Amino acid sequence: MVDDFWLDNEKAQGILKEINSRKDWIEAWNECKAQLDDLQILAEFQQEDADPEIAADYQKQLQIVDKKISDLEFRRMLGGKDDRKNAILTIHPGAGGTESQDWAEMLMRMYLRFAELRGFKTNIMDLQSGDEAGIKSVTIEVTGPYAYGYLKAENGVHRLVRISPFDSNSRRHTSFASVFVLPEIDDTIEIDMNPADLRIDTFRASGAGGQHVNKTDSAIRITHLPTGTVVSCQNERSQHKNKANALKILASRLYQQKLEEQQARKKEYENEKQDIAWGSQIRSYVFHPYNMVKDHRTNVETSNIQQVMDGDLIQFIESYLSQFGGN
Repeated sequence: MVDDFWLDNEKAQGILKEINSRKDWIEAWNECKAQLDDLQILAEFQQEDADPEIAADYQKQLQIVDKKISDLEFRRMLGGKDDRKNAILTIHPGAGGTESQDWAEMLMRMYLRFAELRGFKTNIMDLQSGDEAGIKSVTIEVTGPYAYGYLKAENGVHRLVRISPFDSNSRRHTSFASVFVLPEIDDTIEIDMNPADLRIDTFRASGAGGQHVNKTDSAIRITHLPTGTVVSCQNERSQHKNKANALKILASRLYQQKLEEQQARKKEYENEKQDIAWGSQIRSYVFHPYNMVKDHRTNVETSNIQQVMDGDLIQFIESYLSQFGGN
């Protein structure tokens, strides 16, 4: 029976991953329970002897356990089919040229910092620099437990209001950028990509000039002919690596399209979903005439803009998942 288990290696790996996930839950719960038992003993000591040091230690340990239980409750909200997967995050600036491209780069930095704070690994799969400043687009692979579950709350349009550093008259400008988050497709999900349906083009990657200019046609553009979906990757010097990244992104996009088609057939469910189309503004970042970041879906807001831009997004994400059930 053990030998039969390994006949289908992909299925076996999927089962082992599920076992490890449930093991993590059990271990985390047992750890909380053991700490609560210790606190019960500490509370009994405190009743017998009102020692200030014991009382202070009790409060400290209680806060630690409370935080762990809150984290477990938050992870419970991440129960969607794809929530445990890695994420592929793409940022596109809206209309507005340099102003919007600079805003897109600011968002890129924000999400890289968020990933760092959560212990996620990041890989910039494709980056197209702006003509003067900022970026025209970026695709980032975010790797770690529940990366997609966290980042799916960021799907939508992000709006910036500030005094433009590119305006000699120091006027206030409004910029937009869209964020798309997809679950990375693993070996347990089959996506039909017939090679005959793919048109693969190579081209010379653009760069910042000088020694960074790519002198070979290493950049890859793949068009999925049945759906018209186009992806490109040029960040790696190797054509082989760019092709592998492009195929990974294409698989995730086709999977997302498949999910959206299924959801479209369920009108009741669709009516409960939040619109995340390009015209949907989910969050505003106001740098002038006052400081505020506000999420329009949950009404969560903060005046600490710098903290948010440094990657502290958890209050927005937790509120979104708690209100919308993590769907």
